[in-house]
Amino acid sequence: MQESTLAKPETAPALAPGRIASIDILRGLVMALMALDHTRNFFSDYGFNPRDVTEPALFLTRWITHFCAPTFILLTGLSAWLYGRGKSTSELSRFLLTRGLWLILLEFTLIQFGWSFDPGLPASVGGGIIWVIGACMVLMAALVYLPRAGLVAFALVLISGHNLLDGVRPEDLGAASGLWHVLHQPGRIALGGGFTAYVLYPIVPWIGVMAAGYALGPVMARPPQERQRILFGLGVSITIGFFLLRASNLYGDPAPWTVQETALATALSFLNCQKYPPSLLFLMMTLGPALMLLASFEHVRGRVADWLRIFGQVPFFFYVTHIYLIHALAVVTAFALTGTLVMSRPEIGFGLAGVYGVWVVVLLLLYPLCRWFASLREGRSFWWWRYL
Repeated sequence: MQESTLAKPETAPALAPGRIASIDILRGLVMALMALDHTRNFFSDYGFNPRDVTEPALFLTRWITHFCAPTFILLTGLSAWLYGRGKSTSELSRFLLTRGLWLILLEFTLIQFGWSFDPGLPASVGGGIIWVIGACMVLMAALVYLPRAGLVAFALVLISGHNLLDGVRPEDLGAASGLWHVLHQPGRIALGGGFTAYVLYPIVPWIGVMAAGYALGPVMARPPQERQRILFGLGVSITIGFFLLRASNLYGDPAPWTVQETALATALSFLNCQKYPPSLLFLMMTLGPALMLLASFEHVRGRVADWLRIFGQVPFFFYVTHIYLIHALAVVTAFALTGTLVMSRPEIGFGLAGVYGVWVVVLLLLYPLCRWFASLREGRSFWWWRYL
C-alpha cells in the first residue's frame, strides 16, 4: 500500500514512543466496524445475528463486522507482548491479572448499564467481548511463563481442535453445564435467586487467539520491512488455507456451505461461518486478511489513517463511549419519532441506509472525544492510566 500524499493533521496527538502505528490503525478500523454493528443493533429492526444468504446487503453488513473480535483479541495478545518488553515476566503477569479482573468487573457494571440504561439490579447479565478479553488476560497471566514454542502449540491446538468438541452438549453435563457455557458453548447460566448470566463469548477458542497474538509479538520487534513480509506471508497462507478447507466441507465449521439458487447466495453460504463460538474457519477467514492489513498499514498515512489511529490508541475509552453514545442517540431518536420515552432498547426500525447514516454521525462525534482523551493520557505516568 503506497503512502498517501495527504498531510498528517498538525492537531493530532503525537504517536507515543514505542507505539507501532500499524497496530493502532488496524485496531481503530475494526473498532469503527464494531460501531457499525452496534448501531445496527439499536437502530434497525433486524435480528442480532443475521445470516440469511438471500439478503446480501444485510448479510455483508454483518459479515464485515465479523473481523472485529478476532482482530481485536489477536492485537490484545500482541500488545501484551509489546507492553512486557523491558519488564520481568512477573511484572507482566501481575498486570495482565489485575487488568483482566478489572475488565470483568466493568463488563458486569459500567458496560452492562450502557447496554440496558436500567439503574436497577439486573436479573440477567451478559458475558460479552470485554468479559472474554478480561478472562483471557487472567489466563494469559499464567501462560506468559510458557516458552514461545509452548504458546504456539497451545494456540494452534485450541484454535484448530476445539471444533472436535462441538458434539458436547451442556444439558448432558449436569451440574457442569454452566462451566461448559463459560468454556465453549454460549448459553445461559442460572446463578440462583432468580439471577442468570448469558455467556455470549466463551473462553475457548478466544484464549488461543490471544495466545497466538502474544506469540506473534517478537515479529513486531523486527525491522519494518521484514515484519511486513512475515505478516503478509502468514496472512496469505491462512487465507488460502481457509478457502481450501472450506471448499472441502470436511472440518472447521458446524454448518457446511451449500449451493444456493444464485451464485451470490452460494458465495455468501461459503462465507457463512459460525461466530458463537468462533469456528476454526471463522477465525481463518478473519485473521488471515487481518494480518495482511496489519502488514499493509506499515506505511499508510493520511487523514483517514490518522482518525483510525486515534480510535486505536484509546480502545477501552472508545468502547465504553460508543455504547453510551449509540444507546443515547437511539433513545432520543425514538422519542422524536414516537413521542414515547423508552430507555432500554427502543424500537426504531431504520433500513440499512439509515443505519449507515447514523454510524457516520457516531464516528464523527466519537473522533474529537477520542482525540481529547488521547491527548489527556499522553505523558501521564500514574499507574492507573494503564487500566483506562
